[in-house]
Amino acid sequence: MNWRTAAHPDPPALKQCCARLYESEAARWLLGDSFHPGGLALTERLGCELGLSASDRVLDVASGRGTSALHLAARFGCQVLGVDYGEANVAAARAEAGRRGLDDRVRFHLGDAESLPFERGAFDALVCECAFCTFPDKPRAAREFARVLRPGGRIGLTDLTRREQLPQGLAGLIAWVACIADAQPLDRYLGELSAAGFSIGTTESHPEALRELVQQVRSRLLAAEVLQGLKKVEIPGVDFASVRSMARLAAEAIEDGALGYALITGAKP
Repeated sequence: MNWRTAAHPDPPALKQCCARLYESEAARWLLGDSFHPGGLALTERLGCELGLSASDRVLDVASGRGTSALHLAARFGCQVLGVDYGEANVAAARAEAGRRGLDDRVRFHLGDAESLPFERGAFDALVCECAFCTFPDKPRAAREFARVLRPGGRIGLTDLTRREQLPQGLAGLIAWVACIADAQPLDRYLGELSAAGFSIGTTESHPEALRELVQQVRSRLLAAEVLQGLKKVEIPGVDFASVRSMARLAAEAIEDGALGYALITGAKP
């Protein structure tokens, strides 16, 4: 893969690498079904803060395997369209929607958050969970969010936040792929959304959600290494030493306040 540097990866290569990682069984093993801090409880809180209802048409950007989109449709009765960069994710999400009998209300498409394949003003609300920080061109993605929302449409993000300077060891390639290295301070996210035309509504800090996810990853890593050592399970493509080191550094950064997790809502005028 052709990377510029570990600190500044080539954007198309970064998108492809992230998509492949989050399609992998290893990611599912380590992160569970929701793939983001706070799980479905925080997804539901986001839906409540946005005031979602059965009359809403909602876009879920970076929808992954569809866990959040399906939950929002089941919980609030809204129509949800998920868009993701990974073909395998889209296929898995479509299959799960059919299995759960929700394919009349939830659909999934392949697409890029920085160039959304939808018409202007097509949606009443938009959610993006733990993914905005991975987009190489965040201002462009924010403008795309505003474009596809109708006037008065609502936006809801949950994402990693960080202090200006990351701890040593959390700025390399693996940290990029794990959504850490290009996380931004909360004020910068708010500035990018404001520059795209959004008025900011709610902001909440949820470090406990990030702490719990990192603890889960560390526990599953330990279990996976033990099982693999006993030849009980095979998890290809996992560099245990690198992931273990990054998880330890992330846990320390959370306790130090260098890494956090935030919920943000806003509205298009």
